[in-house]
Amino acid sequence: MEHEQYMRMALQEAKKAMENDEVPVGAVIVCNNKIIARGYNQTELLNDVTAHAEIIAITAAANYLGAKYLTDCTIYVTLEPCIMCAGALSWSQISNVVFGAYDEKRGFTKFSENILHPKTTLTGGIMEEECRELLKEFFGKKRK
Repeated sequence: MEHEQYMRMALQEAKKAMENDEVPVGAVIVCNNKIIARGYNQTELLNDVTAHAEIIAITAAANYLGAKYLTDCTIYVTLEPCIMCAGALSWSQISNVVFGAYDEKRGFTKFSENILHPKTTLTGGIMEEECRELLKEFFGKKRK
């Protein structure tokens, strides 16, 4: 149940991205049962290909904690991280990565699960249908 509660918060972030005509991906980072950071895709707004939800959330969490490592933290993200984001999560030494929808085209697990830090646990498919539907809705409107 806890995973779903936080994934709902990540979905709220994804909806913010969608409202701004960004690919609807959202993330929250939790430490000691408290959300310490939020992020959503802002690549169009910031004209920055690295402005993914996870990267924005990692930066916010590091600023909140005053530390570069996110040990004892969990990120909840609506879409499986790409290789870039998985690499950043690895460098942050985050304890847990929990994602919603699998990304068959660009998800990091397509290439290697070993990208994450060895101590990081990975959980996928949490509220997968809800996360996938938001993406389908976004891309469906784009293709019209």
